[in-house]
Amino acid sequence: MPMPDDLNALRARPFAEAVEKLEKMLLAGSSRVFLIGAGCSKCAGLPLMADLTQEVLTSSLLDSTTGEVLTAIQHLFDGSADANIEDYLSEIVDLLAIADRRSSREAPEKTVSLGGKFYDGEPLRTAVDKIKEVIAKNIEERNVSTEIHQKFVRAVHRPKRAGMSPPTRPVDYLVLNYDTVLEDALALECVPFADGLDGGVTGWWSPQTFKRDGLAARIFKLHGSINWFDLPNDPLPRRVGDRLQVAGLKGRRILIWPASTKYRETQMDPYAQLTGHARVALNSGPQRLLVICGYRFRDPHINLEIDRALRESEGALTVAAFTSDNVPSGQLEKWHKDDSVAEQVLIFANRGFFHGTNSADSSTDLLWWRFENVTRLLGGER
Repeated sequence: MPMPDDLNALRARPFAEAVEKLEKMLLAGSSRVFLIGAGCSKCAGLPLMADLTQEVLTSSLLDSTTGEVLTAIQHLFDGSADANIEDYLSEIVDLLAIADRRSSREAPEKTVSLGGKFYDGEPLRTAVDKIKEVIAKNIEERNVSTEIHQKFVRAVHRPKRAGMSPPTRPVDYLVLNYDTVLEDALALECVPFADGLDGGVTGWWSPQTFKRDGLAARIFKLHGSINWFDLPNDPLPRRVGDRLQVAGLKGRRILIWPASTKYRETQMDPYAQLTGHARVALNSGPQRLLVICGYRFRDPHINLEIDRALRESEGALTVAAFTSDNVPSGQLEKWHKDDSVAEQVLIFANRGFFHGTNSADSSTDLLWWRFENVTRLLGGER
């Protein structure tokens, strides 16, 4: 394991004061919500989105038609440095929605044009399923370490710091990752949690699990999961063991949703149910703290929900966002410059701390945005 980052800069003012602000909010007994993005899985040995994109694009598992579709989609994004496999997948499912709508309405032209060729729904649907399969295999076949995530779970659920007590209500995790590292870490640390599925290694969708007594955590996987599948004639997810041979499961579809897609599946269950639970998490309790880590604010649906919660909370929701950007950019910059919500948003950037009218710049990288360092700070390290 690599040597931990030097956090000496965080021991000096004004950055020590920024960490103290976060600690005070945790000590205040606020309802705690964590938004976990892909960056939080890097320390476990899983790829960042750029790496995952390249690995999917070059995978030998892609059939020729899917490769052809992906190449054409890539060309649509030529010149974009940030486009990734989720963007490509979103584009395909949007085209699929158009093709399906034309077919269902018996339009004269039932195909869509892409890269100079015409496709109906079938090859596009196959491409979507194949890409999801390759994403899942890419993640499943890696050696994964849960060490940092277990430390994170202990810091949140069994704090040993003076004055810090375990949460008195379930901690809500809004998870955008397809992997299961957080669930594995909670289970290894014997923390009772619900993820919406009942059963065990093989399970079924049952959102009533989120209301069970004795829960310490609830996981809302807003983009689905690599171990969720749909069975014929049932849009709700099942969890099925990899080696089980179940009738009707050949060619089963993996239930993950690309960010930003406008395709109809994001308006249906379980996605709609999970979004509803996330909305409740952001709007429940007299004081709420949302800690954001590993997320680059690329999903308009998620950004909209946070923005709405901030504006409707009347100051009761505080957002603590860790970002690898040197200064606030994109959605974070909008909030930082918006007087109506700026005081509710604390931004722990790579080169400074920004809160309302106050800002503190750093001439060196602070690195407090890395998940392993967020874990260290939550654990009380200085």
